[in-house]
Amino acid sequence: MSTRPAPDVRGPGRPYWRSGADGVLRLPRCTACQRLFWYPRTHCPHCGSDALEWLATAGRGHVYTFTIVRQSPEPFFAARVPYVVAMIELIEGPRVMANVVDCDAASVHIGMPVSVLFDDLGDDVHVPLFRPATGGTS
Repeated sequence: MSTRPAPDVRGPGRPYWRSGADGVLRLPRCTACQRLFWYPRTHCPHCGSDALEWLATAGRGHVYTFTIVRQSPEPFFAARVPYVVAMIELIEGPRVMANVVDCDAASVHIGMPVSVLFDDLGDDVHVPLFRPATGGTS
């Protein structure tokens, strides 16, 4: 069995990939305009400020949109087809892209409540994934 390809954890996204060590999804927030955003970058996409901090989220939301991948040239993912890649709208507002796991791909639907879990790749890298939530979360 192959291992999950590791993300590039250098640069402004480093805290994002490391934040899951305690099971908490964190996103950058601009301290000038108070808005959360994703993907991580050095300046706020809303106001341009470089005054950023990392804020814990609830790790809950719903599937905003998704696709089911049925073929993959990457061995790790090819062994897992079909799998879901989704845009998750967090209850705090930002949307993050991640796999939806722990369910049949055909059962995933727009609006489906989800909650975060993490795949620990070692070296302090934690890939956020989402699974169907029990009870309403969005």
